[in-house]
Amino acid sequence: MRYVSTRGAAPDLGFEDVLLTGLARDGGLYVPERFPSFAEADWRSLRGAPYQAVAAAVMRPFIGDALSQADFAALVADSYAGFRHKSVAPLKQIGPNDWLLELFHGPTLAFKDYALQLVGRLFDRVLARGGRHLAILGATSGDTGSAAIEACRGRDSLDVFILYPHGRTSDVQRRQMTTVDAPNIHAIAIEGTFDDCQDIVKALFNDLDFRDRASLGAVNSINWARIMAQIVYYATAALSLGSPDRKVSFTVPTGNFGNIYAAYCAWRMGLPIERLVIGTNRNDILARFLKTGTMTVAEVEPSLSPSMDIQVSSNLERLLFELVGRDGPHLAHEMVEFRRTGSMTLDGNVMDEARRLFDAVSIDDPATLAAIARSWKESGEIIDPHSAVAVAAAKERRGDEKTPMVALACAHPAKFPEAVTRAIGRSAPLPPELGDLFERQERFTVLPNDAAAVQRFMSERLDLAPRRAGAA
Repeated sequence: MRYVSTRGAAPDLGFEDVLLTGLARDGGLYVPERFPSFAEADWRSLRGAPYQAVAAAVMRPFIGDALSQADFAALVADSYAGFRHKSVAPLKQIGPNDWLLELFHGPTLAFKDYALQLVGRLFDRVLARGGRHLAILGATSGDTGSAAIEACRGRDSLDVFILYPHGRTSDVQRRQMTTVDAPNIHAIAIEGTFDDCQDIVKALFNDLDFRDRASLGAVNSINWARIMAQIVYYATAALSLGSPDRKVSFTVPTGNFGNIYAAYCAWRMGLPIERLVIGTNRNDILARFLKTGTMTVAEVEPSLSPSMDIQVSSNLERLLFELVGRDGPHLAHEMVEFRRTGSMTLDGNVMDEARRLFDAVSIDDPATLAAIARSWKESGEIIDPHSAVAVAAAKERRGDEKTPMVALACAHPAKFPEAVTRAIGRSAPLPPELGDLFERQERFTVLPNDAAAVQRFMSERLDLAPRRAGAA
């Protein structure tokens, strides 16, 4: 398996290099040269198998010869051994043909654990084999940071630098990042939005001199390995509901587009998906784009679902690459112009192709609170505000009632006690292992919204030699 950049000017890479590289050197994102295809018989053979077995089978084609089949299966089994539910990603029925896919049974109570527990182990294995060190740099709107920190804490081959928007995450999300006492973990609060954090990460990756000197690696969903691991729970959910002999639809609360892009990848691999519904909050750039064909950046507005307070969704570039016929130079031009002008309009035929699979709807804060309250009243289920966006969006875009509709519950409700309490008058308790979270000491650094300031901070922590005189 080889990987190509969405912008067409970076070298093709194998899996190990894509894992360690993250962002392509031309500013694009890596995608498989071709998607593996599973026949109906292949999917049927996985029915009833444990999550770990399905994961090893679904991801295996993307790994190539980087790991033996036995080694990879063992790594996968170890990654999910500590999850709190025996099914790892259980389905819960919430209506006649409506389901909730619970993705919060990992160590940090969010769906990011399903990828990052594996990615952390893959980093360790690959780096140890070559005696190398990696400086992980990531931006988070809340959940990626804590999941990456938990997966990489204490690993000698890694230093982890996580940027998050100061004052724009929930207290639980922040503390899950800032209370980890490990010398290789660096939590950085940026005075700006998530989009600002993401721009700093991309700027530092695109500074090729610094990137090479620091040996930068990525844990955001710009890293293909994140996407690869997220394909799995779409497969296990669909198989549980009768696939491949029955189509299934999914509704995904969407910010950076990585999670729903993983569903698209499952569809490309032959999983029979009828519809993919994008659920956004008041930051509705994706819903506006799918409706009009024009993507225009607006100000990021704080909401009750802060992990989705995003205007520029990095992983949308991967879908656009497919929609424009994998024309990397054309897409590179479009993306550069989008960053320059804040707007992009795609051809109507391209958008019609997108609309054949995707739908989108914006759920504002009052509707989010109403969905939390309705879930509590009708089923006794407490859901977090991001999951509530998915449930409300699924209800609005239900479609054929004979098709199972699966809404993704991407975070534990205990991570967002303020929103849940506003909706139902009570909060959900944290699991016992996090019961003392608010008593732990916080460790973090506040930095301005400035890539140079972050670069200086990282250089000091990594003890890098000063930039060569005259270097670009």
